[in-house]
Amino acid sequence: MAVLLFNLKNVPDDEAADVRELLSQHNIVFYETPAGKWGISVGAIWLNDDVQLDDATHLIEKYQRDRSHHARSEYKRLQQEGGVERIMDRLKQSPVLFVLYLVIISLIVYFSVAPFLYLGD
Repeated sequence: MAVLLFNLKNVPDDEAADVRELLSQHNIVFYETPAGKWGISVGAIWLNDDVQLDDATHLIEKYQRDRSHHARSEYKRLQQEGGVERIMDRLKQSPVLFVLYLVIISLIVYFSVAPFLYLGD
């Protein structure tokens, strides 16, 4: 019986491609279902049977640990080099646009909450 191995919802294309390649390199037989136009069906990678499930699960877990470690080390490197943009950097680049966004956000919050504030009156 088919077994769900890897759900592709909100998975970047490069990660999905890496998982496909990893499974192919280790001769794990799988198939893929698309998410569909309206997102009703499950976009996922499936195994034909559960004989290779443990091997495939361990491979994917190791891949995700390595990917996470690489992403965190890359982020730390960018932080040390000053390549990570912070909110103060945005404020310095375009203060007028920043204030405009704050005003828009404040208006949205006000109009969303105001009817509830005056319910008792």
